[in-house]
Amino acid sequence: MADLSPLFERWAGVPVSVVSELGANGSNRRYFRLQGGDRCCIAACNDDVRENDAFVYYSREMRKRGLPVPEVYAVSDDHRCYLQQDLGDETLYAHLYAKRQQGGGFDDEMLTLYRQVLGDLADFQTRCRDLDFSYAYPRSDFDRQSMQWDLQYFKYFFLKLLHVSFDEQLLEDDFNRLIDYLLQEDCRYFMYRDFQSRNIMLLPTPDETGRRLYYIDYQGGRRGAAQYDVASLLYSAKSDLPDPLRRELLEHYIRTLSEKIGQMPADSRPAFSSDAFRNCFYGYVLIRIMQALGAYGYRGYFERKSYFLQSVPLALANLRRVVEDHWPAVELPHLRAVLNDLSHRVVATPPVFPTDMLTVTVMSFSYKKGYPDDDSGNGGGFVFDCRALPNPGRYAQYKTLTGRDAAVIQFLEGDVEVETFLQQAATLVRQSVKQYNERHFAHLMVSFGCTGGQHRSVYCAERMAALLRGDGTCHVRLIHREQEIRIED
Repeated sequence: MADLSPLFERWAGVPVSVVSELGANGSNRRYFRLQGGDRCCIAACNDDVRENDAFVYYSREMRKRGLPVPEVYAVSDDHRCYLQQDLGDETLYAHLYAKRQQGGGFDDEMLTLYRQVLGDLADFQTRCRDLDFSYAYPRSDFDRQSMQWDLQYFKYFFLKLLHVSFDEQLLEDDFNRLIDYLLQEDCRYFMYRDFQSRNIMLLPTPDETGRRLYYIDYQGGRRGAAQYDVASLLYSAKSDLPDPLRRELLEHYIRTLSEKIGQMPADSRPAFSSDAFRNCFYGYVLIRIMQALGAYGYRGYFERKSYFLQSVPLALANLRRVVEDHWPAVELPHLRAVLNDLSHRVVATPPVFPTDMLTVTVMSFSYKKGYPDDDSGNGGGFVFDCRALPNPGRYAQYKTLTGRDAAVIQFLEGDVEVETFLQQAATLVRQSVKQYNERHFAHLMVSFGCTGGQHRSVYCAERMAALLRGDGTCHVRLIHREQEIRIED
């Protein structure tokens, strides 16, 4: 990680006092919450300078147009880090998830929020048509090349990884026909690219009587058709919106977009037909679902992050609805047959964490074999280094034992250094468990590492797991990676 202290101090005028790493799900970017004095911000670190420059340019231009996006406070000289406004932790998705956990589901408040989101989307799409798309990353337009990338992503990281049978040439022919069909639309709107509920932040209004919406993660934005972003929001797998609600929100969006276009200056007003928009909409739903499945396959089956695999059944259910009820007005016989077969498959996915309260994964590991993977996909969590503690592995009588054996437990139990270490670790972990439960987060990872992953780390992981089970405020998964032991609640 780059040293963020000078950048923070340059902006805030005070040194950093607290640095907390945040999870980034499917991104290779790393995010940190920085605090110092009464100043707070989110730092993003990313070696891909072009992607950073796109985000910074879009943010500044969007704010000039009155759009609710985070303010960029400072950018490092090498453009690999930037500081932006802290918009809190509650996303639209988290808000919907919490309501479902409480039995509320998609109520009138959620309907109002989604209508507001779609109105804001129409503002983004129309007000940003004149941006300088030379900043766009990785391409200025969602054109034939961009669509080919997405379709190949789906083919190689989903169809092939799941061993789905298809004729390569027939599939490519249908891909090209689908692209020809999609490019008939007006492709000069601003296309947000990843417009989904996890990228929409909820903040209370100053009087705390309502909620303000802010939008993040638009660095992949480019010129494209307006239908794509609507498809991204309404067919987001984990949001799992009912089909009648999707249709209602689609009609609300079409009316709103028509009104926004009518308010534009006549010389810059695009031609717009509600019927043409509807006719092509499900073609964009189709390519968006295929792109998402490619991402789930890459992150889940290839990178082995089970969090992404949990979305596969929901995405396949969405795909089945499109194939059976909303197929676009274009002949794609082989693609339709492949997708029909795929959408009726039962795809094995890892168990979902219990939803009644937080799951904490406590793991022991050896530093010699690398840091542990977080199979939830959330990133972050705690890693405690046990190598400064007394080491039973130095003594012959403990060589073949582990931190679960009575002799090793007796060696470590009651040692002042060990007890102080565990008490301090417990204070930090309990604080996060409390906050994560209050925010309805699903998972926290707590890892203990030592040289061999056999004695100290195993003992500390066992103690932490027992302590958390005793608190009764979370589910606990205990994994001793090097011992190949897994204990579930």
